[in-house]
Amino acid sequence: MDGQLTYKIYLPRNIKEGEKYPVIYAMHGMGSDEEDILSLIGELKNDFILIGIRGSIIQGRGFAYFSIKGYGNPDRESFDKAVKSLEEFIHNAAVAYPIDNNRQYLLGFSQGSILSMSLALVMGNKIKGIAALSGYIPRFVKEEYKIKSVEDVSVFISHGEFDPIFPLDIGKDNYEFFRERSRNVSFKTYPSGHEVSLKNINDVIRWLNDERQKEVKK
Repeated sequence: MDGQLTYKIYLPRNIKEGEKYPVIYAMHGMGSDEEDILSLIGELKNDFILIGIRGSIIQGRGFAYFSIKGYGNPDRESFDKAVKSLEEFIHNAAVAYPIDNNRQYLLGFSQGSILSMSLALVMGNKIKGIAALSGYIPRFVKEEYKIKSVEDVSVFISHGEFDPIFPLDIGKDNYEFFRERSRNVSFKTYPSGHEVSLKNINDVIRWLNDERQKEVKK
């Protein structure tokens, strides 16, 4: 993994040689970092490999994955670069660690949510599921990216009802977009702003555990 993005990884405590494990690639919001996003899902660290990926752009006291011209308007060059580097990171991580390629999940808040949805559309069924919290899908991703089938990708989308940055209608648009393309889409809203409420994260953890149990029962 030399030369890759900065990241933090948690491996299950009782990891067994030769076994493969589901993974969650976690991506933070603008001005935050990998430690912050991982802290939300720490209780899953013995059931999943958890990998928090840090954005490569310094943003205040934290980091960002891409630059913006304004809210809802990413800088195209830095966005394309972020998508490419994250896709490469996911590929390389699956080689470096005991990751089950059929159980790769993406989780993100804000910028991390935007990238989770965009990466799912780029990588298609290589991704098992995404949890996208308070984000949007850039228009150029919908119109210009080469989008793959996400029919078998499980999707959890959530949004704050009083989000002052990305209004609730954006969350509804995300839901409708994926509902037309995936067979398994959940959409939840919360009486909150642009943040992750405790109820939100509890629902995400429950959803991820349910996803894992579905695979175990197969």
